[in-house]
Amino acid sequence: MRGLTAPGRPAGDLRERAARALGGHGWAAGPTLVSTLASGTAAATTLVIAGLTGAAEFGHYTVVVSIALIVTVGMLMSLHYVMFQELPRSEPAARPALMTTASLSTLVLGIGFLLLTVPFAPLLAVPLGVDSPTVILAVALALSMTLNQLAESFLRGLKRYAYVAALKLIVAVVYLAGSVFCLLVLDVQDAGRYLAGLIVTNLVFAAVAVTGLEIRPRAWSAALARSLYRHGAYVTVIAAFTGVLFGVDVIFLNHWASRADVGVYSIYSGFPRRLLGVVFFDGIGLILMPTLATMDKPELFRRLARIAPPAGAATALVSFAAGLVFFFLLRGHYPYSPVLLALSAAGIGLHAIFHVYAAALSMSGVRGARVLIGCLAAGTPVALACQPACIAWWGLIGGLVGFALTNLVLVAIVIIAAGRAYPRPALTTEPVQ
Repeated sequence: MRGLTAPGRPAGDLRERAARALGGHGWAAGPTLVSTLASGTAAATTLVIAGLTGAAEFGHYTVVVSIALIVTVGMLMSLHYVMFQELPRSEPAARPALMTTASLSTLVLGIGFLLLTVPFAPLLAVPLGVDSPTVILAVALALSMTLNQLAESFLRGLKRYAYVAALKLIVAVVYLAGSVFCLLVLDVQDAGRYLAGLIVTNLVFAAVAVTGLEIRPRAWSAALARSLYRHGAYVTVIAAFTGVLFGVDVIFLNHWASRADVGVYSIYSGFPRRLLGVVFFDGIGLILMPTLATMDKPELFRRLARIAPPAGAATALVSFAAGLVFFFLLRGHYPYSPVLLALSAAGIGLHAIFHVYAAALSMSGVRGARVLIGCLAAGTPVALACQPACIAWWGLIGGLVGFALTNLVLVAIVIIAAGRAYPRPALTTEPVQ
């Protein structure tokens, strides 16, 4: 029976069926697995820091990361998305100018942003509810994250998927090992040390990633810089809206509640969001995004309307089950509540539905981007009224309620808007002769 893996079924047939099932994306299996493992390792590091530093210090860690994620939008200006599109379709001779212009422009903008932050940190700290060193640390982290994402986009744009996945995994393992050593051997409890370590690992990744790439200062072009920033304008607007919508809850909570509550909230809501991002962007997103871009749009949104509710419900159940595991691992450090976990799971399920629709609209060209921006513009005032009100009244519980309501409003808006922008073609019947 050599050459058969099952009675009457040759091994070649099984390989052909597997290739058809992957839809020509079999090349992505290895890099996707390694990239997901790298992101999972980074998420595990966050969980280790949360468990061994305590809720208050982890609350400080969460606030800094949340501010940094918002600032990153302004520093990066979506140039990483532009590189995803432009590098693969450009001629080899044009790539050095693309990467050089993006690198130097981002570096100048980011360093300028950081230098301006230092004298104005006391003024910025007041509305954010933090101190000046926290503001400066957050902007420094944002700069390192910006350079990290841009460097990764170069490698992905050049289709060096295996290399970038392996590099991400190595850096994530080093950060995890360093954090565990500091926590268990040196007994370092200060969250600022681990944020500094995160900055260093981001910069190391960026430096190694661009080593060997053709980045030459003389290749920088002002005209090309204007073109790149104009290209990324729509995505930048979308990123700005989502950064604020899903980042200010931590800032509001830090203002009205204790730092420990912020840490607890991050475990209930922030950590599941991180895992959802790992699965969506580093996992199925690698194949899903190109598929969404090529599908017939009315048919795509018709299918989404059918599969999104059960997919969201499944995500909520998985989030609830994962939460049970998290709190078992963190027992004694963070209070466990089935009600809070259920609220968190409901919000994560709705969050997943919104992101699927947002991805579909983003991959639908300028028209889809405009529709998504309109949806975000309509939903943002409601969210920015709902979240602070809920948090001011109910604290930690209010944060979870506000996050769920924000996503519920956004889901309702995107479903209605997508249905109107991409209506299903009317069925026509010819008269019977």
